[in-house]
Amino acid sequence: MYPNYPDALIARILRSVHRIAMIGTSPNPARPSYFAMKYLLDKGFEIIPVNPGQAGKDILGQKVYGRIADLPAPIDMIDIFRNSAAAGPITDEALAEKDRLGLKVLWMQLGVINEEAAKRAEAAGLTVIMNRCPKIEYGRLSGEIGWYGVNRRVIDNRKPFAFSQGGTLRRD
Repeated sequence: MYPNYPDALIARILRSVHRIAMIGTSPNPARPSYFAMKYLLDKGFEIIPVNPGQAGKDILGQKVYGRIADLPAPIDMIDIFRNSAAAGPITDEALAEKDRLGLKVLWMQLGVINEEAAKRAEAAGLTVIMNRCPKIEYGRLSGEIGWYGVNRRVIDNRKPFAFSQGGTLRRD
């Protein structure tokens, strides 16, 4: 399945998750994790930032936690915004808290690939996505990215196909 995840799988995940713990969120607006968090918050997801150096502070109005073990349940998805090597220990921490949190999905950001961690998570019953960004996937499947011509390879000013009008992705 990796790296060619079916659109139906990605859409199912993005429709079903509501609370996402974003591991490695930065308070710096120039960092991709900050921008991804802001975008997903704007789309109605509840994002819980996890960053040991920022624990107890706020990022985009959301309380920052120091580690997965400190997170309040439920958490539907862990989004790893760290490097591939760090994904292993983060996965192990997530697996230790999986049942308490009600965790269903482990998502590794663009450039984050850890096959061994993915195998452990899948063996524990989690759905795993690697080397993808939920912000980008949401935009692509909702038609927002296509609005700019990326999906069709044609740039025009047509509006995106709205979720409520039967687009590919619809969040309930």
